[in-house]
Amino acid sequence: MTVFKAYLKVLNKNKWMVILYTVILIFFAGFNMKTSDTRGFVTEKPDILIVNEDENIGITKHFINYIKENSNIKEIKEDENARNDALFYRDVNYIIYIPKNFRIDFLEGKNPEIKVKSTGDYMAFLSEMLVERYFKIANIYKSIETNEEKLEMLIENTLQKETEVEMTSKLDTDTLTKAAYFYNFANYSILAGSVFVICFIISSFKEEKVRKRTIVSSHNYRKYNRELLLSNSLFAFTLWLFYVLLSFILVGKAMLTSHGIVMILNSFVFSFTSLTLAFFIGNLISNKEAISGIVNVIALGSSFLCGAFVPMEFLPDFVITISHILPSYYYISNNEMVKTLEIISLESLQPFFINIGMMLLFSLLFIVLTNIVTKRKSS
Repeated sequence: MTVFKAYLKVLNKNKWMVILYTVILIFFAGFNMKTSDTRGFVTEKPDILIVNEDENIGITKHFINYIKENSNIKEIKEDENARNDALFYRDVNYIIYIPKNFRIDFLEGKNPEIKVKSTGDYMAFLSEMLVERYFKIANIYKSIETNEEKLEMLIENTLQKETEVEMTSKLDTDTLTKAAYFYNFANYSILAGSVFVICFIISSFKEEKVRKRTIVSSHNYRKYNRELLLSNSLFAFTLWLFYVLLSFILVGKAMLTSHGIVMILNSFVFSFTSLTLAFFIGNLISNKEAISGIVNVIALGSSFLCGAFVPMEFLPDFVITISHILPSYYYISNNEMVKTLEIISLESLQPFFINIGMMLLFSLLFIVLTNIVTKRKSS
């Protein structure tokens, strides 16, 4: 109880610094969430230039109309250098050259060559798929139909057929992705807030007068650490609660679903792990001026390596391998897993509980290391 009273006095003495730093982190997380784009796939049309040297009739016209319906047709002056510049500056993704007498040669089965130029990007690939789809269908019907008008009708009927897609999943992936993004970013905010504030407070307990009183008191190092850890839990819990409330504001009712509750539970365990890590670091250092540098190394380093800022699927394999030694990896892995779960059950959550267990093991390790450090310093 004595330690807790001392903790409250130190916290009250530095309350404005703690409040300011906490508010900045929470505001930063909220602003980052608002400005992020978590939308799913949006279809786009490629920019295509058609250079037609044939007559704009019959099958040639039909092919051009098909390309127009499925792309953005660009107009570039009739100069090859201008066309090359348009490709270079990405004004167009694909150039289709229709040769002279294409229509007649195609109907006669001579397989005329259509030359193309492309930027080589995914839009150019989409353009190539459009062209290949048309002529694959056209060549099939050409072998059984010689009348040009009927051939166009057969091609048109096939091109207009679309596969019906039935959504069997009722999972709100957009909202859950948004929630996962928020809690992934909270990795940085929770770590930074815990390490900065807790280290700052513990360093105040290391002042000469306070340290000497602690040494001569009846408190052994285990009891002292336990009471100080529980006292710091007050701040860690408050910080976690702020982020949970913020998630309800930014994400909405999805946080009341089973998926949202599991993410909240995951963040609670991670907050405890961050608390024990900050407590360990605070007992290692004595210089208050070094705290900001440590925050950058721990919080920013973990966030970049474990996928808080850059999604895990975009990180190199060796980075993912290294990140296994950090508790943030298991926290963020849980968020990424939960957002894709169709059903929340004990069976589906087995990997989740394994990651929770890993974070708790890290917490236990930090507590043991803290006791070792304080025992040596007090002896």
